[in-house]
Amino acid sequence: MKKLRGAIIGLGGISRGCHIPAWKKMDFVEIVAVCDIVPEKIDSYKKQFNLPDALGFTDYKDVLEIEGLDFVDICTPNLYHSVIAVDALEKGINVFCEKPDAVSVEEALKMKNAAEKAGKTLMVMRNNRHRNTSRYMKKFIADGKMGDIYCGRCGWQRRRGIPGKGGWFTTKELSGGGPLIDLGVHMIDLSIWLMGNPTPVAVSGCTFRKFADSDVSDSANSSFGDKVSGGTFDVEDLAMGFIKFDNGACLQIEFSWASNVERENLFVELRGTKAGSKFIDYCNGTNSLKVFTESNGVLENLEPQIVDEPNIHARNIEHFVDVIMNGAKPDFEPIQGVNMIKILRAMYESAETGKEVQL
Repeated sequence: MKKLRGAIIGLGGISRGCHIPAWKKMDFVEIVAVCDIVPEKIDSYKKQFNLPDALGFTDYKDVLEIEGLDFVDICTPNLYHSVIAVDALEKGINVFCEKPDAVSVEEALKMKNAAEKAGKTLMVMRNNRHRNTSRYMKKFIADGKMGDIYCGRCGWQRRRGIPGKGGWFTTKELSGGGPLIDLGVHMIDLSIWLMGNPTPVAVSGCTFRKFADSDVSDSANSSFGDKVSGGTFDVEDLAMGFIKFDNGACLQIEFSWASNVERENLFVELRGTKAGSKFIDYCNGTNSLKVFTESNGVLENLEPQIVDEPNIHARNIEHFVDVIMNGAKPDFEPIQGVNMIKILRAMYESAETGKEVQL
C-alpha cells in the first residue's frame, strides 16, 4: 500500500499532545516534513517523536514545494490557519486543520472556495463529534427518538484555566478571541451537528474580561500554550449568548476560561418533542449522559452506559485519512466552518454593539 505523505505545520502543544501521536499510530502515513517558526522546536520535535528523516522548515511555503505531498496538518496560531490552508489547497494538497477554521468569515470563505476549486479535502478539527456518546446520540436522534429538537444549551466552563496567558492565546490579533473562539467551536459545533445542522440566522451575546490580572489556576489547561510575562491580554475570559436558526430552533451558549463556578465542565443539553438529553463531561475522566422521555404514559429517565474513546482527536484524524485514501463521505463540510465563524464573529459584534446581529 502506498503511504500517504504528510507534513505538520506548527509544533506547539496541540500538535505534540494530540496530532502527531495520531499520525504516528498509522503505518500507512509518513510524516515527511515538520515546520515551525522557532528553529529549536524542529529538532526537539523530530527527536521526541522519532522522525529522523523528516525535513525541517521554518517557512511553511517551503513545505508546500515538496513533491508528492498528500496533506498538511495545520497546528499554528489561529490567525494563520486560513492563509496556510488556502496556499496548500491551491497547490493541490489536502488540508487538515486545527480549530477554529479561521478568524474571520472572509477567510473561512476563502478556505471553502479554495477546497472546492482544487477538488481537495479540507477538514477542520471537530473531535467531539467522534465521542462514543456523540455517536450514540446522533443515532438516537436519527432514529426519531428525540422528535423535533427545538432548543438547547451548551457550554464549557472553567473556574480558572486561562491558556498561554500573555501569549498568542490572549492576543486578539493572533487568536481572534478568547474562550468563545477557543472552546466555543467544540460545543457549539456538537450541538448544531446533533440538531441536524440548521443554518444560524441571528446571534446576540455579551463578553467579559474580569480575570486578566489573576494568576490563580485550578486547570491543567492553564499550562497550555506559551505564557509571556507582561504580555497582551485583550480578549474575553467569559462569553454568553444566544443563537437562532432558520428552522425556528435556538441555542444558549456559555464559554469561560475563568469564572466563579463550582468546577470545570463542558456540556450539551438538547430538548425535543419526544425526549431531551443532557451530556456533561467533568474534565476529570468522568462524564454523564442522560435522556429524559416518557413510555406508556409514564415519565422515564435513561442513563446509557457509554465509555468515551480517550483520544477523540485521533478518531477525527483517522476519519480524514479515510476520506482522502478511501473516498469515505466526510462528516465535516467547509460550509459548516463558514457558519461557525459567522456565529463567533456575530457574537463579538453583538457584545460590542449591544444589539442582536442578523446573519
